Amino acid sequence: MNRTLALSALAAGLAVANDNADEVPYLEEVTIVGTRAEAEGTPGAAHILDSQTLARFAYTDVQRIARQVPGVSIQVEDGFGLRPNLSIRGVATERSGRITLLEDGVLIAPAPYSAPSAYYFPTAGRMAAFEVLKGPAAISQGPYTIGGAFNMISTPIPVEPGGSLFAETGQYGTNRLHGTYGASGEHGIGYLLETHQWFSDGFQSIDRSDSDTGLDVRDYTVKLALAPSQSAHRVELKIQLAEQTSNQSYLGLTDVDFRDDPRRRYSLSALDSIRTDHEQVIVRHEFADDAWRLTTTVYDNRHARNWFKTEGIDFDGSANAEAFSRTSWSSVVSAVNRRTPLGGLSAAALAAILHGTADTAQGSIQLRANDRQYESRGIQLGVSWSGLVGDVVHALRIGVRYHEDEEDRLQRNSSYRQENGMLRLDDLGRLGNAGNRIQEAEAVAVFVQDRIDIGDWTLTPGLRYEAIDQRRTRYEIRSGRTENPASRAAGNLRSTRANRTRIVLPGVGVLYRLNDRATFLAGVHKGFTAPSNAPDVRPEEAENYELGVRFRAPLVQFEAVAFLSDYDNLLGECTSSSGVDCEVGDAFNGDAVTVRGLELSTAVDLAPTAGFGVPFEIVYTYIDGRFDTDIADTDFFGDVGAGDPVPYIPKHQVYSTLGIHKEPFAGHLSISRVEGACVRASCGEFERTDDSFTVDLAASYQLTDSVGLFARVENVADADDIVGRHPYGARPNKVRTFSVGVDLAW
Repeated sequence: MNRTLALSALAAGLAVANDNADEVPYLEEVTIVGTRAEAEGTPGAAHILDSQTLARFAYTDVQRIARQVPGVSIQVEDGFGLRPNLSIRGVATERSGRITLLEDGVLIAPAPYSAPSAYYFPTAGRMAAFEVLKGPAAISQGPYTIGGAFNMISTPIPVEPGGSLFAETGQYGTNRLHGTYGASGEHGIGYLLETHQWFSDGFQSIDRSDSDTGLDVRDYTVKLALAPSQSAHRVELKIQLAEQTSNQSYLGLTDVDFRDDPRRRYSLSALDSIRTDHEQVIVRHEFADDAWRLTTTVYDNRHARNWFKTEGIDFDGSANAEAFSRTSWSSVVSAVNRRTPLGGLSAAALAAILHGTADTAQGSIQLRANDRQYESRGIQLGVSWSGLVGDVVHALRIGVRYHEDEEDRLQRNSSYRQENGMLRLDDLGRLGNAGNRIQEAEAVAVFVQDRIDIGDWTLTPGLRYEAIDQRRTRYEIRSGRTENPASRAAGNLRSTRANRTRIVLPGVGVLYRLNDRATFLAGVHKGFTAPSNAPDVRPEEAENYELGVRFRAPLVQFEAVAFLSDYDNLLGECTSSSGVDCEVGDAFNGDAVTVRGLELSTAVDLAPTAGFGVPFEIVYTYIDGRFDTDIADTDFFGDVGAGDPVPYIPKHQVYSTLGIHKEPFAGHLSISRVEGACVRASCGEFERTDDSFTVDLAASYQLTDSVGLFARVENVADADDIVGRHPYGARPNKVRTFSVGVDLAW
């Protein structure tokens, strides 16, 4: 991969403006909660990871960042967090498609309604803060309100000129550079220039190949603002561009091969690579006076990606890509694990194909160019008012969003053969033979929420309304994306289907202040997941409850929240990344499901009188999600019996950090313990991940006010665990990786 870091240009003009972040007045719709203090006063579970928390380890992997929040579960796939699988309170993990993903308060999934799988995920290393909202606290966000919302806050425009440059280098050819420079002038004109560059060779090796398994990620952001000091108006423009190339594969390992060498990749995946391009434009306007605040946000997101990857094998050996009869590699890996024949071949013969020691028939290996383009655009209006009605304090919020998005899928299947451990092309195939369709969605969302303060009580009754129209149009193979759209529709239509949803989602949160230190919270709300356009599939709905307590003293903080999600219907949607042999785009009813859990978090200074800080934090999550009914064998959930677990949700998770702060030195140790989880409801042999125990270390030393040094070791014990089994086989956690960096500020 190209690793031209352009260090000279960046060092001359770019800097990180985090030093001024706390002084910057964010627009109302950039953040949902705002600060940690405001989160603690929220009648619902809300968590903030601010810039100080993020600076401890300076992670680029959002999975490691998200583990610090109680209630979040993760299905690890690539070890870097490029396309993370995040869950909140037991919702499906796959591609983070069941939580509301936002950047600066704007929907950020490529097509949040029509194709919500997060094949684009913002680079975590450039973010200034993260917010996670659960329960009725997330009623203002949607359309995914069962688990909650995950809002990523980008670097703000600073008040004063200045910034810094963070450069990092480490093992496996890993290099990272994050720089911004910005200022706000005396006439109210502000700007920010930012880049984030991240490169790696990857920690896996491919059999018989010189290709790396790494990544090349380049981000660029420009922000402009106008906020005259004597004016009630503020306008801000954000332009963000990102491009990524990563040699990632869906193909994992059999268990025997994983135990022998977890960092291995089969030569069948040597050609696998994904290329993505993302563009975002946001224009915001805000008017604020003493009681009223009006905000208008117009946004346009465009994303293109092409993931060229091996999909499966045709045991009949057809050399014609059009007539290919695919068996996915997940079935092959499963057969080898269980030592059962498949496609007329023994488990040993199947293993030889995976190992590249057996040639295959002409045209027997399928590779697919998963070429898709996404558009997501809309306008959202917000009105807030605060004041007295009698003796009662009200803070009323009203939001309206019109949104439309689409996924344009034009994919190609090509057939190869394996010869001497290498893939040889037999038939390129026609463009569109693996999918030629457009999925579209149009949605109007409205929410009303009032914060009512009466003495020691705070109530937040609210209501959300979603009106969603979805449509899928399939075209014949010969119709290409470059043709005239009218021509594409006129003569090449294959089939259409549509879905229409109208739903009202009420909720209320309650907070009671027992005294200056202790508060109790409770909430109930109706949660919802936007359905697909598949016919005969019921919406995913759940009644959600939470009950908790918060305690804050000068040296200790504590929070405990119990929650319950009572699903009327759990929805399963087939995608390529689900790793099962079903038709991509189809959806499945999982019927009734109950998810119950407990979230605990504690922070304490262990040496308050020692002359140096010893902060200790621990987060514990318990989630027990189970099907309530028997379901006949399905391609997605498997053979489900009442009491079977919801896939990929570990029952017990613990994350803790221990630090020592003595200027100019700071050091932190983190420990993550995740119990193994079932990857299918049946949870049979080879359907479970390993228990995982991960230790990270980080240290920083401030040489001067403007020069700091940084070092980090991830996975100190070099643990090798099966942390995922999808899409196609066992997948490892990131290996022990050492990195050092320098932080220049001025």
